[in-house]
This record gives sequence, structure tokens and C-alpha cells, in this order.
Amino acid sequence: MRTEQSVLSVVVPMYDEEEVLPLFFERMHPLLDGLGISYELIVVDDGSRDRTAALLLEAARDWPQLRIVRLLRNSGHQAALSAGFRRARGEFLVTIDADLQDPPEVIAEFLAAVREQDVDVVYGVRSDRSSDTWVKRTTARMYYRLMCRLVGEEIPFDAGDFRLVSRRVVDAVNALPEDGRVFRLVIPWLGFPSAQVRYVRAERMAGTTKYNLSKMLRLTFDSVTAFSAAPLRLATWLGLLGGLVSCAVVIGALAVKLAGRSVPGWTSTVLAVGVIGAIQLLCLGLLGEYVARLFQSSQRRPQFLVGYDSLDDPGHHTFQETADAPDKDMP
Repeated sequence: MRTEQSVLSVVVPMYDEEEVLPLFFERMHPLLDGLGISYELIVVDDGSRDRTAALLLEAARDWPQLRIVRLLRNSGHQAALSAGFRRARGEFLVTIDADLQDPPEVIAEFLAAVREQDVDVVYGVRSDRSSDTWVKRTTARMYYRLMCRLVGEEIPFDAGDFRLVSRRVVDAVNALPEDGRVFRLVIPWLGFPSAQVRYVRAERMAGTTKYNLSKMLRLTFDSVTAFSAAPLRLATWLGLLGGLVSCAVVIGALAVKLAGRSVPGWTSTVLAVGVIGAIQLLCLGLLGEYVARLFQSSQRRPQFLVGYDSLDDPGHHTFQETADAPDKDMP
């Protein structure tokens, strides 16, 4: 796939990243300039409350390829990625977080993989997660195994949102009608040819993670309810199992009563009632999640609202070649 006029878009969602932002630009700026290709760096400010917006505007003065997209409110990591997908104009698109745990230098390996293997998707796969906490590693392992079982798709283990996709993939994602998409599930589901590049995940360079336990649980619920009806079928089977347990308890109690013996306490009965009640509540909760998604879809509210796009600024330009960048063939 030889395309001399190829352009690379790099999408970076950010939320309250003022501490790590200077370090991120310090590594990303020379790296992208050194690729020798036209590029744009799209930073999606997901409603930051700190000085992230001010630092972005300051950096954009001397970096014409830097494009700032600011959302009116904090809409979430996946929504910020969606905003970047809809505004990216490159033939290839890379998504990466700003915390520098995913090394930007791997982008060059992504481009090499596209050129050598003729694929549309290149996943960044973490070969070493020792920098993550034990809880993070355990929950991540559980998440990927659960998704593979429920979704029924081959999801690369230890592959987050650090990846490269082609324009064909970008257009296919943008054409999907549903909101609340989870990219690490949507992109494998599309079925485009893919490759993997393994790398060592580093520690966060500065600041603290904004992806706490509640957000990880929310991502899990969104992943399950957006891609699979298996939990609803599981609820049906649990209901049948609960009914069988109830019948067994009733038959046992009647048998003891007909035998002329007193029922020895209510421990087993209370236990059975508690188990059945828990199953019912679980099924209602699962049903509620699906109903909530239907309700949100019926409202047709936008997943995000853009308050500012630096591309609308006539004094700001993107896709400028670096002055001394050599001509190179892109994949």
C-alpha cells in the first residue's frame, strides 16, 4: 500500500492532565516531526477543570500541527475517542493516552507493521504490566476473559486503546449507528485484518490516573450490555435454576411433613429464599442495564458536545510538513 500523500492523525484524549502534559509534548513533538510525513495531533480535552486547556493553547502557538478539540463537559474516555475519530482526517489514525505509559515511540513500529503486513489495524499489546498494581492486572485479566466469552470475538489480551487503524476502519466506526461504543470491542468486531506490536508498559510519568474503580466497572457494564445478550440468557437460566431449587425445597418439606416428623428449623428455607432473592435481584439489575441503554438511545442525545475546535481558528493550520522532513513512502 504505497501512498505518497498519506497523512497521520494522532488522537489523544485528556482529562486534567496539566502535570503530565509538558512531558508528553516534549516526547511527542520531536517524534512526530521525525517521522517525515504530514500529521496532525488532535488533543481532545474532555472537559478538564485544571490548566490543561490553557497549556494546550500555549503549545498550539508554536505547533501548527496541534489541533485542540474541547468538549463542553466531561463525557468519558470513549466519548473523547469518538470525538477524535469523527474529526480525524488522516489516512491512518493512532489513539494514545497522555500519561506516557504507552510509549509514543511505538508509533513508528505501528507504521512499519502496516507497511510490511498490509493490515488495517495494529494493536499495541502490553508484554509487561509490572508497572500496574496487582488489582489493575487482575481486573484487566478478568475483563478480557469475560469479554471473549460474552462477545464471542477474538479480543487481543492486554491491548487497551493504543492502536493504529486505517481510514477504512475510521469510516466504518463512524458509520456505526450506536452511541456509547467501546473501541476495544468495536474494532475487533469489525473484522479488518490486524497485527500486533508488543511493548513494555511504563509507569505513569506524572499526575494520577483518572480511571478509578468505578469507571472501570462502568466500562465493564458498557462492554457487556453493548455487545452481548448473553447476560439476559444467563438470567433466564438462573431463573430456571432458582425455580428448580424452590421446587426441591417444597418437595423436601412436604415429604418431611407427611412422614410425621417436624421440620427441623427454618435455616435451609431461609437460605433458599435468600439465594432465590439474590438471583432475582441480579436478573432485575441486568434487565435494568439493558433498559437503561434503550432509554438513552431513545433520547437521541449526542454522546459529546464540542465547545471549541482550533481548526475553526483561521490562524491555525494543520497537516503542515516539517521544513526539513525527507520525502518518504508510506505504507
